Amino acid sequence: MAVQEGIAYWASVTSPNTRYEPVYSVDLVVADDVATDFQNRGFRVKTLTVGDEEVGKAITIKRKVNGKKGVRPAPKLYNKNKEEINTLVGNGSKVKVQYDEWEITNSFGHFKGLDFQALQVLDLVSYRAEDGSEFDSLEGGEEF
Repeated sequence: MAVQEGIAYWASVTSPNTRYEPVYSVDLVVADDVATDFQNRGFRVKTLTVGDEEVGKAITIKRKVNGKKGVRPAPKLYNKNKEEINTLVGNGSKVKVQYDEWEITNSFGHFKGLDFQALQVLDLVSYRAEDGSEFDSLEGGEEF
C-alpha cells in the first residue's frame, strides 16, 4: 500500500456515491510531478475544474461497494491524530489517502486502478450541503 497527500474534492468516504454504481471515492489534486508520475505509470490523470476555476491535476482513488466476494467495507476515515472520525469531507480539504495499486488483464482488456483504503484529514474544510437539504419534511403532510 501507498500514501499520497493532496487536496480532496468530491470525497465519498463514509457513505458511497450512488449516482451510478455505488463507489467510495475521492478526486485528489496532487503536485504536477506526482501527476506526471501517475500518468507515466498508466493511470488516468485529469485536469479538475470546480465551477469555472481550474484547481489542478487530479487522480481518482476509489473502491467499488460491490465486489466478487460481496460488499466491501468503507475506507477508514481519520483525523490528523489518527483517531477515527465520522464527518463529511468538504472540497479543498488537505488530506492523505492510503491506497493499493492493482492491475488485471482479462478477456475485456488490461486495467489498472487505485483501491481506496483510508483517508486522513490534515486540514478539514467543512462540507457545505446543497441548498434546502437541511430542511426536515413536515410530519403528516402539514400545511401552512
